[in-house]
Amino acid sequence: MFDTISTALSNIGSMLLYDKGAPMIFSSGLFWLLFLVFLPVYALLKGRKTGMIVFVIAFSLYFYYKSSGIFFLMLIGTSLVDWLISKRIAKTETKRGRKLWMWLSICISLSILGYFKYANFFLWNWNQMVQGNYQPLDIILPVGISFYTFQSISYVVDVYRGRILPTKRWFDYLFFLSFFPALVAGPIVRADYFLPQIEKNRKPTGVDIYGGLWLIIIGIVKKAVIADYIAQFNDMIFNNAGAFDGVQTLMGVLGYTMQIYCDFSGYSDMAIGISLIMGFKLGINFDSPYKSRNLSEFWHRWHISLSTWLRDFVYIPLGGNRKGAFRTYLNNFLTMLIGGLWHGAAWKFVFWGGLHGIGLAVHKFCKPVLNRIPDNIFTNFFFWFITFCYVSATMVFFRAKDLTDSLTILASVFKDFNVNYIPQFIDVRPEWCVMMLILFICHFLPSSFIVWLKHKFIRSPWVVKLLIFLCVVQCVIIYMSAEIAPFIYFQF
Repeated sequence: MFDTISTALSNIGSMLLYDKGAPMIFSSGLFWLLFLVFLPVYALLKGRKTGMIVFVIAFSLYFYYKSSGIFFLMLIGTSLVDWLISKRIAKTETKRGRKLWMWLSICISLSILGYFKYANFFLWNWNQMVQGNYQPLDIILPVGISFYTFQSISYVVDVYRGRILPTKRWFDYLFFLSFFPALVAGPIVRADYFLPQIEKNRKPTGVDIYGGLWLIIIGIVKKAVIADYIAQFNDMIFNNAGAFDGVQTLMGVLGYTMQIYCDFSGYSDMAIGISLIMGFKLGINFDSPYKSRNLSEFWHRWHISLSTWLRDFVYIPLGGNRKGAFRTYLNNFLTMLIGGLWHGAAWKFVFWGGLHGIGLAVHKFCKPVLNRIPDNIFTNFFFWFITFCYVSATMVFFRAKDLTDSLTILASVFKDFNVNYIPQFIDVRPEWCVMMLILFICHFLPSSFIVWLKHKFIRSPWVVKLLIFLCVVQCVIIYMSAEIAPFIYFQF
């Protein structure tokens, strides 16, 4: 009896400790178990703002500990340094002095990010140039470091620009930086949008709670049902570049294009939904991006928080569109190169960003001509098709192991491509094809219809909500892979 209890307690203790092979994610049972314990305590403390803030910070830091281990201490240190510097910026009267403090904070943040994320990348490239004996450093990349670094930089720059005042208490800033729904994979929340919500400490309404539950359900379906299931075939294609015929390779490319959308937008949906249940708004991060008819529209719909950050803190400071056509094209290209490098320390990400930069520049160059083409069902379909094909092709560089594999996979799409193989593929992988078809249809449903469905869910009886939730859980059980797959953007 005592041995059984001791074993059970030991297992629970092990489960609550950091395991680098099993980071805490929103689609795991452990997170939802802890969140169900968290919610009632949070609700009791909601009326006492300081107590609520301290409790959420503690839960957020534990959440990050379960994701990145001891690096939660670095998050605390980063927040303290940035907060102290922001206070100095506000107190410094000269513009030159304020700018020096701002750049000190940015350099500290980028130095930490650069060491953990890019040190081995730069060392490898240096050794390639000098033909040295490259030995990679033993560096563990903290989960989500790129997200909270960009969030931290935006806070300090906004204080410098006078858009916001620094928080009076360090705890308020730590709450903003460590807020667990957005901590490890965004959205990248701006301080001028989020800090007033902390001050207001608004209680969630019924619409917030049920709307948040709707988003959580949608996010779980996208990630745990669709993305993780179709990934099994996609991984086989990308892990064996050039080993499959054209039809299978094309399906793998299209599959990954939809997988990364479901994976990342599913995380964003869950993060936004959890925040709504807590009474906070994070803003939209995806808006049906594959409906886009050009790359400019795509980047207004895809990872909106990142594209907005890059616009405000890279593109506009570079000169934006204020210095002539050539500089506009160049600024677009450089911004997307930085966006590509932000995603990962590898040339394939730089190349991916460069392709999008070229695509944006070409679209802006051709815009005067494109504006004269009449809008109709045929032209809209043509421009959508071109955009979707281009985005799908660039996703190959995002997913493949390296540039060589990327080119091999793209070449394989045209190798031994025979439309007669398509019925055979459908016959072999019917569930995969049905899931992709449903996903395409749902993605192109009118936004008004999606809003209508959401309101129907919010107004439905609790029994209906429970049945829908149980159906989703059953789908997760049926289609889940052998082990819980981490979100793709955890690596960034």
